[in-house]
Amino acid sequence: MENMSTRRSGQALLAFGLLVVAANLRASLTGVGPLLDQVQADLGLAPSAAGLLNTLPLLAFAALSPMVPRMATRWGAERLLGGALVVLTVGIAVRWLPTAVGLFAGTALIGAGIAVGNVLLPSLIKRDFPTKVGLLTSAYATVMGGVAAIASGVAVPISEVAPGGWHTALGWWGLIAVVAFLVWLPQIRTGQTSPQAVRGHRLPWHSGLAWAVTAFMGLQSLGFYVVVTWLPQVFQDNGLSAAAAGWLLFLFQAIAVLTSLAVPGALRWARDQRALATGCSAIMLLGYIGLFFAPGLALLWSVVLGLGGGACLVLALAFMSMRAKDATSAGALSAMAQSVGYLLAAVGPVVFGLLHTVGSDWKAPLTLMCVAAAAQTAVALVAGRGTVRPADGPEAEGTPSTPERASSPSH
Repeated sequence: MENMSTRRSGQALLAFGLLVVAANLRASLTGVGPLLDQVQADLGLAPSAAGLLNTLPLLAFAALSPMVPRMATRWGAERLLGGALVVLTVGIAVRWLPTAVGLFAGTALIGAGIAVGNVLLPSLIKRDFPTKVGLLTSAYATVMGGVAAIASGVAVPISEVAPGGWHTALGWWGLIAVVAFLVWLPQIRTGQTSPQAVRGHRLPWHSGLAWAVTAFMGLQSLGFYVVVTWLPQVFQDNGLSAAAAGWLLFLFQAIAVLTSLAVPGALRWARDQRALATGCSAIMLLGYIGLFFAPGLALLWSVVLGLGGGACLVLALAFMSMRAKDATSAGALSAMAQSVGYLLAAVGPVVFGLLHTVGSDWKAPLTLMCVAAAAQTAVALVAGRGTVRPADGPEAEGTPSTPERASSPSH
């Protein structure tokens, strides 16, 4: 009885640690956008250089994600995640320095730390909570998105009242990263090592299902980063003030967080995730079509995009575990999906902006988003069911594996 109680306490501490880590996976990035004008003016950055601050972390995600399973083999998943929190904390501290070099170097380190967390969390959930994949994925996506929304909202007020201005507004998130490291410290001390931990595994480049999961991840990420980068400008060009446009962006993120809370309930009764993923992607498509034809209904389309976007994020993260046979395979699929997915996401805001520059209005960029959402709706039909065959094993695709069926009741 005592052993069972100890085990439950250990599981609770691990789940809490994963959620605290998740709180650090977006906030240090989403706080940059509202302060970009101040940063640009203070450091004398050209617009193209300032835009790189939003793109650099995504490029870091794309470059480092394939390496994470191999690094986890060498050091263990828990130790690697602890090291990533240290790198994240150092990056936030370096970005606090009042120089352009510090700003960009710190941003690169932040991207590297977050990249490791992005890949490891789905595989750790698959390993340690195989019957609660949907529930915990939704919980960590909710925490991640909620804290990110708060970071967007408080950045400017903090910069206006705190000594150090925007430096302090960006730098204080280092305290949260330190807290996360301290909470995660017990896992570092008792962490598993191979073969139980997330081992190195060849990425499933050969798998059509893995490519569908990757495409779903990339397209929903592209939509999110285009929205958070450009939606306020779209609204302003259609008559809203900058403040109103900013609050609508906050509303989009808040609705997305609330929607993500509803996903576990939907997963509980769903035999697979095809209908849910397709429906939520179609809601995103509806939002972009609405912006194209009736941009004046900004409040409505912010809500619609939030409803679809929050669910699609949770599903994209959950697919990395649900479509995998075990934790090792989940790590490999997560690395592949996030590497290619975030590379696609990094290109999205740039292409969106170029189309606006060439066409001088928002019709062509919004057409791009309609095409992307339609493609996401199509790949959802494939990504929502089956198990990825390991690159070095005979596991068949196209039918749910035993681990997925076992986890369904508690998703």
